[in-house]
Amino acid sequence: MIYQALALGAVGLTIWFLVHNTLVNLSLRNIATGFGFLDREAGFAIGESLISYGPADTYGRAILVGLVNTLRVALVALVLATLLGVVIGIGRLSKNWLVAKVTSVYVEVMRNVPLLLQLFFWYALITENMPAPRQAHHPVAGVFISNRGVKVPGLEGASLDWMLAGLALAIVAIIGLAHWGRKRQDATGRVFPLGRAALGLIVGLPVLGWLASGASLTLDMPVLKGFNFQGGLTLSPEFAALLAGLVIYTSAFIAEVVRSGIQAVNQGQWEAAESLGLKRSQMLRLVVLPQALRVIIPPMTSQYLNLTKNSSLAVAIGYPDIVSVVNTTLNQTGQAIEGILIIMAAYLTVSLSISIFMNWYNTRIALVER
Repeated sequence: MIYQALALGAVGLTIWFLVHNTLVNLSLRNIATGFGFLDREAGFAIGESLISYGPADTYGRAILVGLVNTLRVALVALVLATLLGVVIGIGRLSKNWLVAKVTSVYVEVMRNVPLLLQLFFWYALITENMPAPRQAHHPVAGVFISNRGVKVPGLEGASLDWMLAGLALAIVAIIGLAHWGRKRQDATGRVFPLGRAALGLIVGLPVLGWLASGASLTLDMPVLKGFNFQGGLTLSPEFAALLAGLVIYTSAFIAEVVRSGIQAVNQGQWEAAESLGLKRSQMLRLVVLPQALRVIIPPMTSQYLNLTKNSSLAVAIGYPDIVSVVNTTLNQTGQAIEGILIIMAAYLTVSLSISIFMNWYNTRIALVER
């Protein structure tokens, strides 16, 4: 108890010294402290944003835009990296020699090339080898590919929010049906056709939202005006390069996690499934992967956290994530300490949220001894 009290006191004294020393130095140099600058006008533009923003908005709004951009690329990359990693991890265990060797080479190469170099490679590949907007590739109607990014048609109108709400409601309903279907199968042995029900909900509820809101929806087509396109939706080169780098790099690590999780399942489980006459794909989906998840989830959590934190490298290729926006903010305001604290708090909050969710899921699927 005495040693613990002394250690705690030493930590507290160290923190007090650092904070006091910092405040004294800032005061001597007449540097303002606090977060009052967040309410001042930012005065700089941000290249892309999912929420409305203009140079006349506040620094707080600009930082929110950067946070949303970070969450956008992180969430999309998490889904794509998981899907690709699972496929590659299973491919490494394939009995097909070519598939096993190709996936092995992919894993070894991508894991051992630094992510920053991969980001530079993808960004150069996209921007240097794509034509200018006037010579843009036009594979299908409404789609243009150039060094300014990929332009695709977008939807506009009052019905869009209703359709998105219907889609969100459909996802919640599908999760509820899946839970109910498992309980029903355990009780009666009857399998609920979740696939058909999910398809009906995903299509039907957004259509109902569209009809309920007066069917007010128009298609916004991109049009070349001057030296660039206007209208439609844009996938910027910076976003595309960052997404490609994060997905390809992280999927190689996820593939190894999946491979080791599958190999951790006892060989007797494969033999038992084979004795029931199941195909190899059915054995993997129904017998092996559900058991492998208990081994896969803990290291998979670490890979999800690494991907989220690695998204901070976006500043190297000009994607306006929270690090890039805060860097611009602190250069203009001089509030370096507050800016760094904002970045730390943002990544800490996101990382802890991922950890809490993954730990909850890991606890839910863990084996409970009777």
